[in-house]
Amino acid sequence: MPRLLKLIPVIDLMGGQVVRGIAGERQAYRPIVSALCNSSEPLTVARRLVDHCAATHLYVADLDALTGGEVQREVLLRLLAGLPELQELWVDAGFADGDSAARLIAWLAAADRGGSMAQRVVPVFGSESLRSKAALAGCFKGAAGVLSLDRRGGQRLDAAGCWDSPALWPASVIVMTLERVGSGAGPDLDTLSAIRRMAPQAMLVGAGGLRTQADMVLASEAGADAWLVASALHDLTLPRIER
Repeated sequence: MPRLLKLIPVIDLMGGQVVRGIAGERQAYRPIVSALCNSSEPLTVARRLVDHCAATHLYVADLDALTGGEVQREVLLRLLAGLPELQELWVDAGFADGDSAARLIAWLAAADRGGSMAQRVVPVFGSESLRSKAALAGCFKGAAGVLSLDRRGGQRLDAAGCWDSPALWPASVIVMTLERVGSGAGPDLDTLSAIRRMAPQAMLVGAGGLRTQADMVLASEAGADAWLVASALHDLTLPRIER
């Protein structure tokens, strides 16, 4: 029997709004139009997604930071405050190394006046953003974090050599096929299966292309433990999950 696939809803943030991701072409992203909620306000959208999936985790891609701008720290703070039921908020903000992630978490902790909200933030280190193999090696020493193995159009986005360094991978790894994000093309199960063979003990999270419950079954059979999902939720092709 395949394992039960966990869904992790995604919000893509740009200019303080949730936008719809399409094939990783970030210049073409526009404010979300959703059958699930009539809003692009981040907390409103996040609440609907988390509720629809009965999710304990939320993934945030800060597209402003990923394209060289400032991290949308105030939005992250509102999400943490407004979603106390979340166990983890995964944040991809174009971190080049562990220090850049630590600075964000320190700011969130200070803004929370020493509260515990920042403890729920888990940085996502993307292979497209990490500056070197040394940075990869330092990201997960004594700190929580997720590695995202990013690719687009069959090409690895990987200046730091993350894909070929499984000994440096953390316990949780994302396989991100950007051209399938929002495309309706189906999940990239071949790449997922290949990474599963390289990391048999990892929590493996797919990203891109998931459409239906049938896709969920196939993804689980290919070795995925969880999947990042947005479009299929907004388009209501995945049914509501009851808690």
